Amino acid sequence: MTQEMTFENLISSIQQIHDELASQARRAVNVSLTMRNWLIGCYIAEYELSGADRAAYGDELLSSLAKELTARKVSNCNRRQLYRYLRFYRFYPQIVGTLSPQLGRLLPPQIESEKVGSLSPQIFTPPEVILGNLSYSHIDLLVDIDDDLKRAFYEIECIRGNWSVRELKRQIRSFYYERSGLSKDKKKLAKLVQSGVEPANPKLNVRDPYIFEFLGLKSREVMSESHLEEQLLDKLQEFLLELGNGFCFEARQKRILIGDTHNFVDLVFYHRILKCHVLVELKLEEFSHENIGQLNTYVSWYQKNMRSEGDNPPVGILLCTQKDHALVEYALAGIGNDLFVSKYQLELPAKDEMQRFIEEQMREVKGIERKT
Repeated sequence: MTQEMTFENLISSIQQIHDELASQARRAVNVSLTMRNWLIGCYIAEYELSGADRAAYGDELLSSLAKELTARKVSNCNRRQLYRYLRFYRFYPQIVGTLSPQLGRLLPPQIESEKVGSLSPQIFTPPEVILGNLSYSHIDLLVDIDDDLKRAFYEIECIRGNWSVRELKRQIRSFYYERSGLSKDKKKLAKLVQSGVEPANPKLNVRDPYIFEFLGLKSREVMSESHLEEQLLDKLQEFLLELGNGFCFEARQKRILIGDTHNFVDLVFYHRILKCHVLVELKLEEFSHENIGQLNTYVSWYQKNMRSEGDNPPVGILLCTQKDHALVEYALAGIGNDLFVSKYQLELPAKDEMQRFIEEQMREVKGIERKT
């Protein structure tokens, strides 16, 4: 019997359509990005093997290649990433069997399927399963693992548990593979681990830095974690600029690379009176040492990488909120000049002023959300 069309059924149908096609879009984008990086690795491997002028570059091949590709605005092609694409190709040669005729035409002309398939030990997880279930950000963690069996273990567990990238990283760092090897009851351990994992978001996840750069999106377009945070950051940015105390807006969701990790600073200003950068972080939670530690890391990175001659050390402002409570902490991060500290306290917004502002905005934004 045909289901009667009601308003609720209409909503449910549209929601189902949205979720399904968003999921398909996510998979399509991830597969395209993954195939791009695999093909880049394939070309590098082939050039190292039979490039006519390869001797001219020697050990500097990846550095020279990264320089040229970056100049041509090919995203995510620094030396380290090119090396990882090469490892990806060598660890997963059987991906060649999944190439569509259109992508197959992008292979180096010398490459044959049989030749590619013999370049690496046997892969344990079918390549089509990997492409259909793991994003390139997952794969980027897996290529750090040299042991084939260990890598296959994390592939299977990640796919079976639908792990997020952060969860995969956490399980690798907690030595899940090694703990499983030592465990007398491996099934019980696996069940325990899978019951407490963070699942991957089935919707289009453009927050992944690889994906949004691959799509040509700007971080400002994709980085807000929630509608509430987005509205608060909009108002916070306006609030600081309207104070007129020397704030010059510089960046929103500023992406910085610390080691192998992409990080994002909510707001970045340059203070023309203090002559320093001011980094602002908003956390929709209680104050914690982890939050102040994160901000201190950003401030230290700016101190080392962005401070120009004549600049004072950068300053961090941490805003932590929960319900109608706000706590503001200033991270002085290595500032030892008493005169500068005094001037800093004079020029930056007072704590009580910031606290009143954040509490008022939280009430206003939540009032709007309740009405909608």
